[in-house]
Amino acid sequence: MTTAGDIMHRGAQWIPAHETLDRAAQLMRELNVGALPISDENERLCGILTDRDIVIGCVAMGHDPARVTAGEMAHGTPRWIESGADVGDVLREMQDHQIRRLPVIENKRLVGMISEADLAQHLTEDQIADFAHSVYARSTTS
Repeated sequence: MTTAGDIMHRGAQWIPAHETLDRAAQLMRELNVGALPISDENERLCGILTDRDIVIGCVAMGHDPARVTAGEMAHGTPRWIESGADVGDVLREMQDHQIRRLPVIENKRLVGMISEADLAQHLTEDQIADFAHSVYARSTTS
C-alpha cells in the first residue's frame, strides 16, 4: 500500500499566523515552494498560504504585504491528511475539496506536503487524469 508519507515532499515548514506576507514570500523563495501551511501559536494548522494568495489577495488589492499577516489570509477549513493514509484517501481529500496541496501530519506534527507534482510521480495516468478533471473542472451551475 502506498501512503501519504511515501509520496509527500518532506521538509515542509509552517509560517506562523502572526508573520507578514512579505516574510512568507521570502520563506517561499528560500524553500522554493509556492505554498506554506499557516500555524497558530500551538503549531496547529489554521490555513494554507499560496503565492497566488499574496499576489491576488494582497498586492493586487493595493495592500502592503509588510502589514498583512498570514493569519489574515487564512480562510475556510484547513485540510490535511495523516502520513499513514492510503494514496486513495489522499486523492479523495484533494478531489473532494478541489485542492492542489495537502499538508501531511504525523503525531500531530507537520512532516510534509503533497502537491500535484508529487501525485504525478506516483500515480497512474488514469489516476492523474481523474484528479485533474475533478480539481480543475468548473462547476456548470452559476
